[in-house]
Amino acid sequence: MSSAPTGVSDTNNKKYLSFFQIPCTIKIMRFLKIGVIVIALLLLMLFVVPKFLLFALLSPQGTVNPSDLTGVYDGSKKTAMYNNKSMRCPAPVDVKIEPKKVVLGDSTGSKRIEIDLTRQRVYAYEGDRKIYDFLISSGKWGRTPTGRFRIWVKLRYALMTGGSSALGTYYYLPNVPFTMYFYNEEVSQTRGFSLHGTYWHSNFGHPMSHGCINMKTEDVALLYYWVKPELPASNSSIVASRDNPGTEIVIYGNAPYE
Repeated sequence: MSSAPTGVSDTNNKKYLSFFQIPCTIKIMRFLKIGVIVIALLLLMLFVVPKFLLFALLSPQGTVNPSDLTGVYDGSKKTAMYNNKSMRCPAPVDVKIEPKKVVLGDSTGSKRIEIDLTRQRVYAYEGDRKIYDFLISSGKWGRTPTGRFRIWVKLRYALMTGGSSALGTYYYLPNVPFTMYFYNEEVSQTRGFSLHGTYWHSNFGHPMSHGCINMKTEDVALLYYWVKPELPASNSSIVASRDNPGTEIVIYGNAPYE
C-alpha cells in the first residue's frame, strides 16, 4: 500500500491539531477573563467599597419583633454573644434616676435628642437648654441612618440578634437595657434602630454597632426616663401614641471610618 508523501502528512496533522486546539484555547481564554473579572470585583469590594456597605449586605442588623414588646427582663437567658464571642448575660440593672433641676431663668420647651455621628456624641435639649451630653458608639458593621426620627417604643429590656457567624459579627444579646426604638418614613419601625444600654463593650466614642446607638447603661437610663413617650412607674414598656408621642431624634454627621 502506498503512503502519502511525508510533507503532505505533516501538513494534515498540523491542520487536525489546530482544529482541536482552537476550541480549547478559546475556553481557556474565556476562563481567564472570568477569573480576572472575579478578582477585580473582590479587590473592588475589599479596597474601594466602604467596609460598612460590605458588612451591611452580609452582616445585617436584627429586626424588631412587634409581638414581643413587653420589656420584661428574661431571667432564663444566661448567656449572650457578641462578635461570635460568648459572655454571661448580666443581672437586672438597678439605676436610680434623679431628674435634672431646672434653673430659674432657663428656657423650657419641646424635648429633642441630637446625635452627632462625627463626634460620636448625643445631646439632649429642652428648648434651647442642653440637658445631657454623652459619648456614644454608632454603626461600624452597619450604617446608622441620618435624618429626623421619632421614638415609637421604649422597652426596659429587649432581645437583639443579628450579624453573621461567617464574618465573625454574630450577636445574640438578651436583656439589652433602656431600649428606645426610633423610625421615620424611610426607616420603618421593624428595622431595629435604637438607642440602648450596652454591657458587651466599653469602647464608647468609637463606632461599635450594626447601626444602633450604643451608650453606657448609666447614661442611657437618664435619657430613657427623660424622653417621651412618658412611662408609667409600673410599666416595663410603652408605645408612643397621639396623646403620648415620642421625642424627636435628629441624627447628622459621618461616623469615623475605623
